[in-house]
Amino acid sequence: MPLLSVLATGQRPSRLQRQGRYTPESMRHPGKMLPALAAQVIEAFTAPGDVVVDPMCGIGTTLVEAIHLGRDAAGMEYEASWAEMAAANVLLAQRQGATGTARLVIGDARTIASAHAPLQGKATLILTSPPYGSHTHGHVRSGTRDGDGGPVTKWNHRYSTDRGNLAHHNLTALLSGFGQILDASAQLLRPCGIIAITVRPIRHQGELIDLPGRVIQTAHHHGLVLTDRLAALLAGLRDGELIPRASFFQMLETRRAHDKGIPACATAHEDLLIFQRAIDLDENHPRDERGAHDDRPQEPPHRSEEPDQPTTDRGGAGPSATGRLRTLRKGPLPDPAHSPPSSPRRRPRNPAPRLPLWAELASDLDPGTEPDHRSARHRRSLPPTRQRRT
Repeated sequence: MPLLSVLATGQRPSRLQRQGRYTPESMRHPGKMLPALAAQVIEAFTAPGDVVVDPMCGIGTTLVEAIHLGRDAAGMEYEASWAEMAAANVLLAQRQGATGTARLVIGDARTIASAHAPLQGKATLILTSPPYGSHTHGHVRSGTRDGDGGPVTKWNHRYSTDRGNLAHHNLTALLSGFGQILDASAQLLRPCGIIAITVRPIRHQGELIDLPGRVIQTAHHHGLVLTDRLAALLAGLRDGELIPRASFFQMLETRRAHDKGIPACATAHEDLLIFQRAIDLDENHPRDERGAHDDRPQEPPHRSEEPDQPTTDRGGAGPSATGRLRTLRKGPLPDPAHSPPSSPRRRPRNPAPRLPLWAELASDLDPGTEPDHRSARHRRSLPPTRQRRT
């Protein structure tokens, strides 16, 4: 059955999706990806034995669901505390019979191409999500149960206190850093690989911000093409009705907006954005006999001496102007009226090169390459195990 544009990923609350499958302490992370969402995306776009990567893996949801489905996984995480939980969750999955293998590196995701250098050109899927800020709603307990305005207690609502974390930057700087992460992650993709990003609109001081749209712009700027846009439900479906799973503060802000005459809605879905590299969609880009990109210098095309043979410029939408191609066509251009009808183009699926069996996670966790401004305290390997979200 083909993948539908709406995914029913919120049939059970997040805590029940994780119960017994993840360590209890990993519920502390304030911005976890739903396991059902990760599993459905991985199952739809990869096959057993493929490589799945999450450059901001948080407590390891992408990694855990990938290895449970027989895929090999690799992740990177900036915050050591979350990375330690990711390592524990992967080891728990392996004890429960997960057949895939996993690698986890602590460090800045902008360096993931070098941190996971052996995987360059081998990943079938990059699955991740940008941070939404330095803190979220987290866990909430109201001082009273009858809604009379008692005190509210919040906990587990901050990603980190490290100002180097992208989550602490303003939206412009955050998206700039996220673009660099996409750039580095794309180097790990095999030809025609997929980058899938889950993201939802956010409100800042009452103003609705189209974060999915901003992510699309950022990805396009870094040579990625949006090939599909799906909706992953955060609400449940029961007896023909949606069961909301919005947080206390989401519902509170929605009510406050309505009181001001703003027709706001409680968020009940995440956008699932599907990208491919523009270079993979460019039919004119040279490939070798295996279908991989052939970046060797090409022989200059033969120019015909006849004056009636035109030259056409088909610049590819690569990440920079240096990636543009100039194709010279010999002979007159074909007459569209007499051209045979084209058949639907099918995207080639190249077999993913299988990786050698990785060692057990506990003995195979390496510290990532860090930017020069990072302090030495970040250069710790696992265990103890450290970026941001699942």
